[in-house]
Amino acid sequence: MRWRVRAGYPVAVLYWLLAAPTGRSIAIGGIVAAFGLLVRGISSGYLRKDRELATGGPYASTRNPLYLGSSLLAAGFIAAGRSWWAGLLVGVYFAVFYYAVMRDEEEDLRKRFGAAFEEYAARVPLFFPRVPKQVRIASSPGEAPAIAPVFSGAQYVRNREYKALIGTAAGLALMWLRMWLKMRFGY
Repeated sequence: MRWRVRAGYPVAVLYWLLAAPTGRSIAIGGIVAAFGLLVRGISSGYLRKDRELATGGPYASTRNPLYLGSSLLAAGFIAAGRSWWAGLLVGVYFAVFYYAVMRDEEEDLRKRFGAAFEEYAARVPLFFPRVPKQVRIASSPGEAPAIAPVFSGAQYVRNREYKALIGTAAGLALMWLRMWLKMRFGY
């Protein structure tokens, strides 16, 4: 699935050419995309890639909160583009590639973490989030509470999640350019 990024470039160009954005559609898409960035940002603060199985924070509700955030980003761009064809293109690309990527990553996690991953996968859905069960807190003075993972801003930076913010801002700027070109030149 390494070539999903390379395949995304022609999809992005076609999307841009098919898009018919307006100021309103870009604003709506930007709001939806902001939720996607928020989900991705929070999720990345819990993820210690290649070191431990992430099960806390958003990972208690879905095994793939980063991809859930990416799906909201995609939905934001679908709304911003205001074109059925552009939206269909982005939706199909996302559905095909990201489902396959999630399955590939699951196999890797299964190999790395074995029974711990199997137990986690049995109680947490692959993509669509569910409300996690209550975490048990110490009920008596002598009992130690469970230690829950905590969001780490440093981990957000280590995971380079800020690149999603930069990419989203650049993408929305390109939507403004597309709108301006259509208004100015009919192109």
